[in-house]
Amino acid sequence: MNRPESTPAPAAVPAPAAGERRLTVAVSPEVAARYPQCRTVYLVARGVKNGEPWPRTEEALGALEEDVREGRLTPADEDHPVIGAWHGLLRSFGTNPRRARPSIDALSRRLRTSGRLPRVSPLVDTCNVVSLRHLVPTGGFDLAAFRTGMELRLARPGDVYVPLGEPDVTETPREGEVVYADGNQVVTRHWNHRDSDVTKVTGATRDAVLLLEGIAPVVPEERLLAARRELAELLAPHAEEIAFHDAEDGRTFEIVP
Repeated sequence: MNRPESTPAPAAVPAPAAGERRLTVAVSPEVAARYPQCRTVYLVARGVKNGEPWPRTEEALGALEEDVREGRLTPADEDHPVIGAWHGLLRSFGTNPRRARPSIDALSRRLRTSGRLPRVSPLVDTCNVVSLRHLVPTGGFDLAAFRTGMELRLARPGDVYVPLGEPDVTETPREGEVVYADGNQVVTRHWNHRDSDVTKVTGATRDAVLLLEGIAPVVPEERLLAARRELAELLAPHAEEIAFHDAEDGRTFEIVP
């Protein structure tokens, strides 16, 4: 389901022409039924200039680090309702959230303990800024690396995973773990704990699918949508096209890569 929002207005998404390859993005009916309190919203960015400086993103990263140093900001820890909700979610399918931390927990923990944030690439760094400002896990994937699309589903026999930064390593997710997958290629383990090296965003990434995740009621829908708008605003000067999408309750949307 597509939901247009304002500031900035997403570009119209043209219907695929006959014979064009299509990528399907979906939340499986099983995950939608088991976790009705969860919502994922998406943003597709095309023509991203990920190899040039993004001054607003760098300024935002510096401001977050300075706020922590000066005591104006205390990054969320396990006692925060949002982090607690994600810990509970991971435990529900057998993951220990202190060993495989949800992404927002790991990012907040890093800022809290070191006072610094990583500089990966402007697009990834922008996702981190939005994630911390709104306390919503925010991730990005290189659209060109997908074969069939991306589905939030339960892991099953035959799934494989290549950890981020370890291209020569292959893991087998436990059956029933909640993962994002492209066919049998898992692109994120433990819901949003760690991405795959296969679909990682790099400086050469031109087209990307970005997602933001929330758990009600600790993350109201308004906060999740506000986070997506801010992400779009930060991306807009460095992308040729931005489009908003939703995929929930077993529904899907298609992307022409």
